[in-house]
Amino acid sequence: MYCAIDFGTSNSAIAVPDNRADNRADLNGTGMRLVPLEGDHRTMPTAVFYFVDGPEHDGPPRAFGRAAVAAYVDGLDGRLMRSMKSILGSSLVEQTTDVGGGRGVKYLDIIAGYLKHLKALAEAQTGAPIHRAVIGRPVFFVDDDPVRDAQAQAALTRAAHAVGFSEVHFQFEPIAAAFDHERSVTSEEVVLVADIGGGTSDFSVVRVGPKRAALLDRKSDILANHGVHIAGTDFDRRVELASMLPEFGYGSMGPSVLGAPPREVPSGVYFDLATWHLINTVYGPGRVAELRQMRGFYADPKHHQRLMVLVTERLGHELAARAEQAKIEVSEGADTRIDLSHVEARLSVALTEQTAVDAIGGDIDRIVEAARITVAQAGLKPEQIDALFFTGGSTGLRLLAQKIAAAFPAARAVRGDRFASVATGLGLHAQRWFGPQR
Repeated sequence: MYCAIDFGTSNSAIAVPDNRADNRADLNGTGMRLVPLEGDHRTMPTAVFYFVDGPEHDGPPRAFGRAAVAAYVDGLDGRLMRSMKSILGSSLVEQTTDVGGGRGVKYLDIIAGYLKHLKALAEAQTGAPIHRAVIGRPVFFVDDDPVRDAQAQAALTRAAHAVGFSEVHFQFEPIAAAFDHERSVTSEEVVLVADIGGGTSDFSVVRVGPKRAALLDRKSDILANHGVHIAGTDFDRRVELASMLPEFGYGSMGPSVLGAPPREVPSGVYFDLATWHLINTVYGPGRVAELRQMRGFYADPKHHQRLMVLVTERLGHELAARAEQAKIEVSEGADTRIDLSHVEARLSVALTEQTAVDAIGGDIDRIVEAARITVAQAGLKPEQIDALFFTGGSTGLRLLAQKIAAAFPAARAVRGDRFASVATGLGLHAQRWFGPQR
């Protein structure tokens, strides 16, 4: 038995061979199926919630996926971990973090625990142990640093081995998406895959076609791949900084002292509050005490008061979640209003599409440039791209997809399943790699 794991920054999925008699969940004739992870949901948020209270069973008491997010939203005492994939390639991987209740867990063990949960759900569905896996990876875990990028894959390999996968094979996520697209083409073509998720924007130029689909070795068909470590979570961060955190003092000025020009309020705490895996660092007693003593730094006392409510009541993740939801609401051109009444009665801020565009415009330009670089590395001109295949949750952002399409006007745009195309393609690759024909 084998599986394919799409371990995403925001959401994850796992595919297994479909050996059941009715084959109702077969991935469109691929012989693979996505495992239901929570009810009928075939994808699950890449999230873990550690409870402060509760007995230990194979590790600290915790919940995964939607249950993890629900525990946090319900205000249960504990710590929510998201965007764990972004830790790979950083020095945090081997560090231990406090998860409450006097417990400390290595960041890599948090990742391993999540993989083990996925594996257990798949084994419950298949009724057999699973020891072999294809795992998707971004083109670059870390931009412009091959050593750290290799370290990131090695760390993920260690986590996979630790939970019982004896054989692990990696495939680039955008190339897996190309395999999904390939099932629908009737003649050979060159496709630029844009896989833009929560943590990375990855591009691959791949030659696909019905005659090539059965080949196990597709190295010659991979003409180029490139990516940047910018995607949905970065958009959320920019939106939060641009629209919400100014109400808490970000970018504001302090009072004038003895006639000297006022100085801008220190911004470090706001950058941490807008970054998922750093939010909890703001809640430490020493940091809270430091922030409390900074009251005189603020010309508007309301800013400092709101910041202290945010920190002392540990509302940082909730604020980040509201930024993400607001980004989704404006992604198709509608304006929205962000409710902040959980911090202060009747407090809210407007978010227009133009504000969001201004906030993330530089990131979008870098992503589009990465697409152009990918095509140039393949030795091709933009007009030689036959198709653009969009996958990943962030491709739902209208402006982003439009700008990428404008850079390749001769290519037809094809939209895959934003949340399942990579998992489907990884399943196809796992079948070819581990299946009977190997």
